[in-house]
Amino acid sequence: MRLGLRGLRFAWSILSGLSGVGVAVGLMNGPAWAAETPAAPASATAPATPLAKPSLTVTTVQPVTLAIPIHLSANGSLAAWQESVIGAEANGLRLTEVKVNVGDRVRQGDLLATLQSDSVRAELAQAQASLSEAQANLQKTRTDTEAARALVQKGFISAGQMNQSLLNESVAMARVEAAEALIQVQRVRLGQTQVRAPDAGVISARNATLGSVVGAGTELFRLIRQGRLEWRAEVTASEIGRVALGAPVAVVSASGAEIKGRVRMIAPSVDPQTRNALVYVDLQEPLGSARAGMFARGVIDLGTSQALTLPQTAVIVRDGFSYTYQVDADQKVAQLKIQTGRLIGDRIEVLGGLPAGARVVASGAAFLNHGDRVRVATAP
Repeated sequence: MRLGLRGLRFAWSILSGLSGVGVAVGLMNGPAWAAETPAAPASATAPATPLAKPSLTVTTVQPVTLAIPIHLSANGSLAAWQESVIGAEANGLRLTEVKVNVGDRVRQGDLLATLQSDSVRAELAQAQASLSEAQANLQKTRTDTEAARALVQKGFISAGQMNQSLLNESVAMARVEAAEALIQVQRVRLGQTQVRAPDAGVISARNATLGSVVGAGTELFRLIRQGRLEWRAEVTASEIGRVALGAPVAVVSASGAEIKGRVRMIAPSVDPQTRNALVYVDLQEPLGSARAGMFARGVIDLGTSQALTLPQTAVIVRDGFSYTYQVDADQKVAQLKIQTGRLIGDRIEVLGGLPAGARVVASGAAFLNHGDRVRVATAP
């Protein structure tokens, strides 16, 4: 019976694989059990700890330094490059014809409107008659002067009479010159009865009404010179120093039209109310879908800068922060908190938090946690 109990205990020790437990049980039952039950070696009974399985197969990338364009976004309004005010020069004349309307394109010298010219033509004819009379009087005085010279040499008239003849000739000549000047004035007035375009462009406003009597200086039309528009962008005082003359600009109007341009001028002063300065941008395209007075937003090119970038798929956002996963030599990933900047196509700028030359998970980082083991595949 004693041998049977010892056999059962020995069998139990082998089946459980715990030799230490068998020894302890043997000691509790007597010293004879301890002497007769040898302990099994630990290396033969303890199982090896298995390695963690990779949680995901990933590809890795390294950050790349790229030359990234620097852009400055701004808002503003479209306006005419230059707007000419076309008014009446003649006074008290009636409009007899208006040839253009708002939106019409004109060339330099085109006839826009006509004023009544009957009275001006009559005054011109009167001035021409006065000139003819003055020229005839001058001819008569010149003949009298020649005769006086012959008589004074023979002693028939005095020197005083000779001087009077010369004076009459000078007066007659002055009257001819005055008549010629009056004719020139009337011709100018006659030309002013035709209102012409001072430059090529587009009529932006019309105040001329057929049959109305206009005074000198009355505004009749407004003309956008050469049909050119400009964008007046509002830039803050802190950013105005970064804008350079001639910088390329891309403008998008409220109608969706995209227009290219260049910085022509920067305002020399800042608005004391808004603390913004105006940047004047010449637009390369003439009037089309864009119109003066429209709101427009645009981007001013400020050059390029070197920046460290990663693919957007390598960056994940959690709790409002950006993270990426670095892969170490043991194929384990470590979560890195990084600071991001601008988006450039499918890449994102990394401002800080990423070691130089680090290998990071290219995609699928949202399924990883810190310390996970991954299998790194060769990128195609």
